[in-house]
Amino acid sequence: MAIFAAMEVFDRLTQLIAEIESAPAPTPEAVEAFRIRYLGSKNVLKPLMGEIRTIPNERKPEFGQLVNRAKEVAQRRYDDLLTATKNGEQSQQASDLDLTAPAEPLPLGSRHPIALTMRRIVSIFERIGFTVAEGPEIEDDWHNFSAMNTPEDHPARDMQDTFYVSAGMPTGPDHTAMLLRTHTSSVQARTMETQKPPIRIIAPGRVYRNETISARSHAQFHQVEGLYIAERVSFADMKATLLHFARAMYGPETKIRLRPSYFPFTEPSAEMDIWWGLETEHDHRITKGTGWLEIMGCGMVDPQVLTNCGIDPERYSGYAFGMGIERQAMLLYNIQDIRLMFENDVRFLRQFASVL
Repeated sequence: MAIFAAMEVFDRLTQLIAEIESAPAPTPEAVEAFRIRYLGSKNVLKPLMGEIRTIPNERKPEFGQLVNRAKEVAQRRYDDLLTATKNGEQSQQASDLDLTAPAEPLPLGSRHPIALTMRRIVSIFERIGFTVAEGPEIEDDWHNFSAMNTPEDHPARDMQDTFYVSAGMPTGPDHTAMLLRTHTSSVQARTMETQKPPIRIIAPGRVYRNETISARSHAQFHQVEGLYIAERVSFADMKATLLHFARAMYGPETKIRLRPSYFPFTEPSAEMDIWWGLETEHDHRITKGTGWLEIMGCGMVDPQVLTNCGIDPERYSGYAFGMGIERQAMLLYNIQDIRLMFENDVRFLRQFASVL
C-alpha cells in the first residue's frame, strides 16, 4: 500500500509541473491568479510537501528534487507570463495611438534681431580676415578715453554722457576712474597694447551712454568697431573695405559716400553714408529728404593713439570704423522704435522665429 501511495504522490506532482508549464495567463488578473495558486502562501505545492512521510526512504531525495523543480518551474513561468503581459499592455497602448494624426506643434524660439544683425556683420568681416576681439564692459578711464586721444575737457567725459561707477569724476591725466564703456574702442586700445601689428580685428559688444530713451536712442546699445593696423595702410584701403561691407550687407548695387567729420582717435575722419533712395515717404523720413543714410563713422587712426598704445606711428598706420548694431537692425527689418529691442515683448520677438 505504501508503494501505491508514493506512486500517486509522484504522479500528482508530475501533473502539477505539466499544468504549470502550460498554464495560460492572457491578462494581468490571470497572472495574479497564477501567482496565488502556485507561488502564494497557500499554494497547491505545500500539501504535497506533507506527503513526504509516505515516500519510502530510498525515494525521498528524488521526491525532494521533484518538488524543487516544481517550484522553479512555477517561478520561471510566472516571470515569463508577467513579462508577456506587460509587453502586451505596451503594444495595446501603442495600437491605441493614431499615427496618422498631425504631431503636436513644437514652439520655436527665435533669435533676437540684434543677435541676427551682429552675426551678419561679424560674418562679413570674418570672411575678409578680421577676427573678433572682446573686452570688459566696466572699463577704466584710460582705455575708454585717454588712450583713444580724448581730451580731458571733451564733452563725452561729462557725467551727462558717461555712467561712472566709481566715486567722483577723473581729475588728472593718470586717473583710473571706472565707468561703463561708452564705445568698444576700448577693446581696440587693449588689443594694440597687447598685440604687435599687423592687427585686424572687429570688436562687437554692448555699450552705455547717459542719454534720454526715445524711439531713436537708448541708454544701452550695441556697437561693432573695426581696426586694421599694418605697414602702409591707406585711406583707400579703408574705403575699399567699407564698400565691400556695404554691398555685402545691403546689396551688390549699394553706393556709399564719405563725408569729412571729426573723431578724437582718427585723423582724417569721415562719416559713411549709403544711398537709400527716395522712393517712398518712409525713405524721405529716415534720410531727411536727401536719399543718403549715415551708417557709421570711420577714419585713419591718429598717430597719437598708436603712440599711446606702444606702436611706432612712423612705421605703422591703420584705419578704424564703428557702427551701431541697433541702427543696422532697424534698417534691415524696418523696425521703427529702438525700445522694442529691449522690452522682451514676445509678440515682437516671434516675428524673427524663421529668420536665420
